[in-house]
Amino acid sequence: MIRQSFHQELMQLEQELIRMGALVEDQLRRAVRSLTERNLVLARQVIAEDDRVDAMEMDIERRCLTLLALQQPLASDLRVVSTALKIITDLERMADHASDIAKVTVRLNQEPLIKPLVDIPEMARLASSMVRLALNAYIHRSIEEAMTMIRLDDDVDHLYASVFRELLEIMRTRPDTVAQGTYLLFVANYIERVADHATNLGEWVIYMVTGQRKELND
Repeated sequence: MIRQSFHQELMQLEQELIRMGALVEDQLRRAVRSLTERNLVLARQVIAEDDRVDAMEMDIERRCLTLLALQQPLASDLRVVSTALKIITDLERMADHASDIAKVTVRLNQEPLIKPLVDIPEMARLASSMVRLALNAYIHRSIEEAMTMIRLDDDVDHLYASVFRELLEIMRTRPDTVAQGTYLLFVANYIERVADHATNLGEWVIYMVTGQRKELND
């Protein structure tokens, strides 16, 4: 009965974690959309939802600590719970970055963009896909899915380098664009950081399955 109760509570914990991850993924998409569409209402919604993610993190952390304290999980189950604790930390930081992007939308206040946004939305699409793939890897206990997700980080890094070079060139030749260009560089960096956190999720999934912690984000 004790083991059955443990696994029921573990399933509930994992369902909450997946809900948190889905919310974070959606926040990133909507934050970048708020920027590309100059949508201040959407941006403020994303900012407000950061508190909801924080509350979810605290609730899942409480569930994890209760399981550890009361159920004395076996080694494999212990890794599942400890992995959940690590994952929610990365998810919370991703939500912070989505909120940061939305704050840039508000700061620019519908100011015309100095260039069409192409690579930044593509970076966000890839980073969002990485989060979704990482969560699938967690659900399926799949090293293969985790590795597939981690490889997408290189694509995000290449786009980030392209955005960085292009914006610096625009700011160099047009001094009046420096302020906005700097904010757009911040946005690209926030998305690149989301991809790094998604890579962390993949690394934690691999640890959960194998018991070995490997740094794959170099």
